[in-house]
Amino acid sequence: MPQATDEAAPGGARPAVSRPGQGGGAHAAPPAPAAARRSRWRGPRARARLVELGFLVPAVVYMLLFFGYPVVQNLLMGFQEYTTRTFITGEAPWVGLDNYRAVVSSAVFPQAVLNTVLFTVGSIAGQFVLGLAIAVFLRRRFPLNGVLRSLLLLPWLIPLIAASAVWRWILDQDNGVLNQVLGALGVPGSPGWLTSTSLALLAVIAVNVWIGIPFNTTILYGGLQSIPEELYEAGALDGATRWRAFRHITWPLLRPVVTVVLVLGVVYTLKVLDVILGLTQGGPANSTQTLATQSYNLSFQQFDFGQGAAVGNLLIVVSLVFAVVYLRANRRAVDE
Repeated sequence: MPQATDEAAPGGARPAVSRPGQGGGAHAAPPAPAAARRSRWRGPRARARLVELGFLVPAVVYMLLFFGYPVVQNLLMGFQEYTTRTFITGEAPWVGLDNYRAVVSSAVFPQAVLNTVLFTVGSIAGQFVLGLAIAVFLRRRFPLNGVLRSLLLLPWLIPLIAASAVWRWILDQDNGVLNQVLGALGVPGSPGWLTSTSLALLAVIAVNVWIGIPFNTTILYGGLQSIPEELYEAGALDGATRWRAFRHITWPLLRPVVTVVLVLGVVYTLKVLDVILGLTQGGPANSTQTLATQSYNLSFQQFDFGQGAAVGNLLIVVSLVFAVVYLRANRRAVDE
């Protein structure tokens, strides 16, 4: 049988050797890139991806327009001399860090920072502890359980301005219901809950706790409902008391929900404005002035929008730092 010999073609190139099943020795050309891209967007999976993008794009556009743009604009205003004159002339000179220096060096800023910390810590502690206690209690089955859970949502559904007006009447020093009840019980004196520099912040914290309890209870109750009942039954067989069951079963499984509640609670509490304005307007003597109310006063009472935006930017940074630190710490604890 003769053997095929490869003869050198001009230029040193070898001729194509035909192999069985290739019909004539020419290799099949790979598909063109354009054709591959077109085929990638055909078929059921590609259509499902297009549907997902169709639902995602409106949400992204909404977030960019109504959240991204205001945040970026507020960041820029913090570095500009932005006043009422800017709305007429359109000029907002760049002042760098002058707005931040003016805000930090003001006499109100240290008091506002301290009040913000006390208000946030007091509100979150009260809302979370009471909300968790009520959620654990509502997990039991008893008559009118559903009715009680529905009524618990009322403070959350009432507009904050309306709730603040009602509480302002309740805490009024002369005609308030609370002082009248205390007087009927024989408690001497009529405390100025909203006019005393030592009691005003406590009163505002108490009202904010009352408003935030339904949110904490609802989220924590949902988390408790997701814990299998078999775990408690197994713990009871091992002799676990209610406290030990809560410590070793409820709390570990509830930690992801607790993280969400605390992070959202802190971010929301840092920017609370309407409750304080409705009760004390930041007074008396700045005893309830927070960074949120200071930003409002600078922007809409003194019309210095640059400094007001600077305070708002500080709140954004604090919220982001807290969220990142807390989430990382919680993730590290879960991994361990």
